[in-house]
Order: sequence, then structure tokens, then C-alpha cells
Amino acid sequence: MGSQDLAGKDVHYDEEFIERRGKKLFTCRWLPVHQEIKALVFLCHGYGMECSVFMRATGIRFAQAGFAVFGIDLEGHGKSDGRRCYIENFQALVDDSISFFKSVRELEEYRNKARFLYGESMGGALALHIHRKEPGEWSGAVLQAPMCKISEKLKPPQIVTTILTKISGFIPTWKIVPSANVIDNAFKDPIKREEIRANPLIYQSLPRVKTALEMLHSSEELERHLDEVSNASFSLRCLVTDFVTSKKKNSDLECLL
Repeated sequence: MGSQDLAGKDVHYDEEFIERRGKKLFTCRWLPVHQEIKALVFLCHGYGMECSVFMRATGIRFAQAGFAVFGIDLEGHGKSDGRRCYIENFQALVDDSISFFKSVRELEEYRNKARFLYGESMGGALALHIHRKEPGEWSGAVLQAPMCKISEKLKPPQIVTTILTKISGFIPTWKIVPSANVIDNAFKDPIKREEIRANPLIYQSLPRVKTALEMLHSSEELERHLDEVSNASFSLRCLVTDFVTSKKKNSDLECLL
């Protein structure tokens, strides 16, 4: 798919690689062509996903509405460097995102623009972690099924978690974590499921040991600190839940609005 195919009517699309921690990370942007930029939107993709193709429609819709949209493929995801879908340290992904988003916010043409985070599933958790580290830098966020807590239906039994924790120090990249099919559980539309399965940039194998533990610990930390997202200057909207994230915790998040 060429760059023009990733754009849309009255939308300019661009992409570039940035350097972080010795790795090349893919970034992309959708900009409105014939209207003044209203605000900035920063995309945070979900587990195994990527920005340029999977979140293309979201980027185009926001840009057509007058927003400048920016996305980054996390380490090990999409077109970025790193072992496929291996998360050694979730906070490193948070810091990578903060670094890129800050570099955009500090550009002269964007300094006085409102800025919003848009996150899906694991990306919703990422957005909340970003806000916790930079509470005064964001105007708001839109979260779709944020991973504030992993659904009990998909979470391994405690004995399995204990075993995985013990072996993660020896074989952290092992694809062995027992899990229901994330694509089937996260996406109800069969057409969308097939589009995802046909996208070679999307990871579709079993979760790696360390990756699963990092996502679990990340969601547990958010669960303990949900009250920190309640801020008069931070507008938050939690859209929907799925079978991967916890409906109850997303409801708790809604209560903070």
C-alpha cells in the first residue's frame, strides 16, 4: 500500500522513522489540507496492532474534521524495530511515545494547539500512563475499551501466572501464554476480523511470556491509580468495552468523568 493510499480526500499523509534507544521506530501523520488545524490528536494503537494501516481510517476521519493526527508504531509492532510483539518493559513504550509526542507538540506551529490522546485497548492503557507522567500537558483523551484491567475470561489462572513469572527470567520471549483468540474476542465484525488477519503488520501468534506479564502489571497499576485521571483540566471519554478488557473497570473509569 503506497503513501497516497494511506491518505484520503483533502488529507496529506506522511511517515518517517525516528531513533529511540538504538531502535528505529515508525511514525506517521495525517494532516488536513484545506483547513486550519483545530487541535492535535495522538494515536496509541493496541496490542499487536499498528498505526499506518489498521488506524488509517481513524487518522483520515480526524484529519478531515480538521485535526492533525500523529501515530507511532511501538517497539516490536508494525514497521518499527524490535522482536515481534515482545514487550520487555511497558514503561519504555510509554517513554518512547512521550518522547515522540513531545517533539511534535514543541514544533512552533503546534505549540498553542490543544492536544488529545486517542487509545484503543492496550493503547488506552498507554494513553493513561502517558497522562499520569505528563498530567499538565494534555487537554483530554478518547479511549476505546482501555486495558485498565484484563478480562477474567482471558486472564490465565493464578497458578499459570505464577509459573510464567518464574520462567520469564529464563525464556521471556517464549510464545506459550495460553489465551483465547484476541482478534475474535476484540472485534465483533467478521469483515473487520478478516481485514486484520490479512494485514501482515499485525501480530497474530500467541503472546510472549514477558509481554503478557508486562501488560498484566500495567493494567494492575492503572487499576490501583484510576483516581489520578480525574482532573478538572483533563477531559476523558471512555467509549466502549470488548471481551479482552474488563467492562467493570471501564465503567469505574466512566464514573470519574
